[in-house]
Amino acid sequence: MTNRVTYAPQDFQKMCKQAERDHESKKLILLMERVKRQIAERDGAPNSIRKSVGEISAAAGLRLPSRSVPLER
Repeated sequence: MTNRVTYAPQDFQKMCKQAERDHESKKLILLMERVKRQIAERDGAPNSIRKSVGEISAAAGLRLPSRSVPLER
């Protein structure tokens, strides 16, 4: 038998909603980066701007801070 931490139902629901918000914010960041890249390509922007957009999208691949820590354990 394992020792499991049990959360009250309302706590679990709050954690699920927070995890969903975190996921949605991550998708929004990636979408914004894609739009920025497309705008830079469409405008024929210099390489320096394209490079900075690439660096930002690489940074977006990093793990975002989350307030739903109990779900990650």
